[in-house]
Amino acid sequence: MTDSTRRLLADAARRGADYLESLDRRPVFPPETAVDRLRSALAGEMPDAPAQGVQVLDFLEEYGTPATVASAGGRYFGFVTGGSLPATLAAHVLASAWDQNSFSHTSSPAAWLFGDTSLRWLKGVFGLPAQSAGALVLGATAANFAGLAAARHAVLRRAGWNVEEQGLRGSPDVALVVGEEAHGTIFKILPLLGFGRAHIQRVPADEQGRLRPDRLPPITGPTIACIQAGNVNSGAFDPAPDVVQWARAGGAWVHVDGAFGLWAAASDRRRPLMAGFADADSWATDAHKWLNVPYDCGVAFVRDPDALRAAMSISGDYLMLGSKDPIDLTTDGSRRARGFDV
Repeated sequence: MTDSTRRLLADAARRGADYLESLDRRPVFPPETAVDRLRSALAGEMPDAPAQGVQVLDFLEEYGTPATVASAGGRYFGFVTGGSLPATLAAHVLASAWDQNSFSHTSSPAAWLFGDTSLRWLKGVFGLPAQSAGALVLGATAANFAGLAAARHAVLRRAGWNVEEQGLRGSPDVALVVGEEAHGTIFKILPLLGFGRAHIQRVPADEQGRLRPDRLPPITGPTIACIQAGNVNSGAFDPAPDVVQWARAGGAWVHVDGAFGLWAAASDRRRPLMAGFADADSWATDAHKWLNVPYDCGVAFVRDPDALRAAMSISGDYLMLGSKDPIDLTTDGSRRARGFDV
């Protein structure tokens, strides 16, 4: 590494630390003048010649910093947004320098081992079955996608249909049961999996947004149910024991959208809210919320590893990879090594 590279990285770290120290003095949302100034600075054509590294940092700091939202600070309440802990931010910076592609053990043993250990530890935090397969993904949306893709595979497999080989044309109908106040990402993901929104059965919710178990429909065939651990508006948890009992009696799959509520399992005080959720079939959450790692990082778990692998596998012999490699458990090929941060 050249001295100029070392100076550039040290300069970037200094500027980043200065920004963090300024958060309490900054407006939470940037003034419109700062946004307009950045827009104007970016309005030109791409330069004909390259810039020096320090010039890039100067531009970012002069125009970018004033237009940022101070979501990393303690005065931000706009969305369910976390803020990086110093250790996770530092790990993120170091991992960026390592620049590991974490799609397999072969591509980076360190990334694979940190990722695998993180997932094993998190299963313990959440009280999930030890045999469950896990994956570090973009966020809870991607984690919900992974869990529901595994669900689609499993319920159709039980009905004698291989959806990965045969597709959905001509397949048995799959009933989709969600609470009336399910998060919007569920209604984004189900169509991506080939399920039309018009066919989603919405179960009425109570005044706190909890799915009402007395309004669950009869199970008459392949069925996937989605429940929430932490309603985004009220914080309420769906009645998991009732839903799981209903599902088990009819052979349905239960997926848990626990983007931020799943972390209640880590609290002695809040853990009772998680009663029954570990008996579901798949789970999704975010690490960039309560775990406070830098954006982006979601976590997916599936009780049946074969179902997740069947839904996501790229190929049994691609690059001679192992069956637990992330490329065969997620939608991603090239992927950031999120396990270092976690």
